[in-house]
Amino acid sequence: MAASTLIEGGHLVTMDAAGTELTRGWIAVRGGRIAGLGEGPAPSDVRDAFPDRVDARGALITPGLVNTHHHLYQWLTRGWAQDSILFDWLVALYPTWSRIDEGTAGAAAAGAMAVLARSGCTTVGDHHYIFPRGSGDIVGAIVHEASELGLRLHATRGSMDLGESHGGLPPDFAVETTDDALAASAEAVTRYHDASSDSMVRVAIAPCSPFSVTADLLRESAALARSLGVRLHTHGAETVEEEAFCHERFGMGPTDYLESLGWLGPDVWMAHCVHLSEADVARFAATGTGVAHCPSSNARLAAGIAPVRSLVDAGAPVGLGVDGAASNEHGRLGSEIRQAALLARLRDGAGAMPVRDALRLATMGGARVLGREREIGSLEVGKLADIVLWELGEVEHAGIADPVAALGLGSLPRVRRMLVQGRDVVVDGELTRGDSARIAGRVAQAAERLRA
Repeated sequence: MAASTLIEGGHLVTMDAAGTELTRGWIAVRGGRIAGLGEGPAPSDVRDAFPDRVDARGALITPGLVNTHHHLYQWLTRGWAQDSILFDWLVALYPTWSRIDEGTAGAAAAGAMAVLARSGCTTVGDHHYIFPRGSGDIVGAIVHEASELGLRLHATRGSMDLGESHGGLPPDFAVETTDDALAASAEAVTRYHDASSDSMVRVAIAPCSPFSVTADLLRESAALARSLGVRLHTHGAETVEEEAFCHERFGMGPTDYLESLGWLGPDVWMAHCVHLSEADVARFAATGTGVAHCPSSNARLAAGIAPVRSLVDAGAPVGLGVDGAASNEHGRLGSEIRQAALLARLRDGAGAMPVRDALRLATMGGARVLGREREIGSLEVGKLADIVLWELGEVEHAGIADPVAALGLGSLPRVRRMLVQGRDVVVDGELTRGDSARIAGRVAQAAERLRA
């Protein structure tokens, strides 16, 4: 796509604060940003200024989807421990994960991000927390693969320092020392984090979970992140087993424990948050603490259904996440819109999650969780041109009464076109900057290396 492009004729859902929709809208892109938009045919002066045009008739146009939580490396261990709850699943997989290195992590990231891109995801949030000794620059490998595909990346430098011999869940050989984890986290931020408004790579600091990390690492990581001006991420309140662990070991629930260590605030987001009390929900909202809702993974591991309606109504930032590809083999963020809508209704009733609310979780909700609501998440003049055109002319969706319901309740539409910062990343369902067949081959070889 040219640097200056006019997209015309689609059903445009802006996700702005007013919920503006344009049934036959146009949107102009210049210099990686949105230069204008409106209803009906574009004015003649706009058409004259943007000779490169895209016919969007029969398409739904939305902001690019924002993935707030993933474990890209787990793309290599799909299909393992299929009928396990979280703790048993982790114990089954830790030994294999502890053998990953820069090469296998890069192959996994390429595969997982290729699938994300083809499902309308323009911003990828990844939580990587296993760093075997001598494994090379894993964060750098993930950054490289995102750049190759043209995706916006929110990487994290995760960590675990609480091994089994000290009461944690992971085996001792899979953890680092506290000092090593902190030093490596600071190095990753220094090397890869870009705080600019049009940044393609940002890095957060992300100790893994209350059952795999010491209080010292949580406390010191919070202080380190704030001294470096970056965000904080961890898992929280995912399962009843985690809640029991926290009560037994710390004498309090996960939210109270994390709050005691400085882990509530507008610079923090947590994955899952399935088991929150009403008081917990109120504290998340009052502090601006974000939630990465991962409905398919929570269902796959029988963790429960997060109180998303309550969190949103209280004002807490909530976005969507795919979670680890070994606990959500589907791997497509676009499909989580439908999952979020259905599971919220199963928990709280038929009106609990209208499709536009579910789409908002995947766009502006995710942008807010990552602290980028001024730059991405909606189609507004001046924002970065992260845009998806969804194909509605095929048999699955032809004639549907509401184009947004095609995405939020129907089967995932094919991505006709996807732009990241104004540049094509997907056209007619295929990557423009990566070879899907070659990526699949890399993934298969890397997975076999781990299994061997």
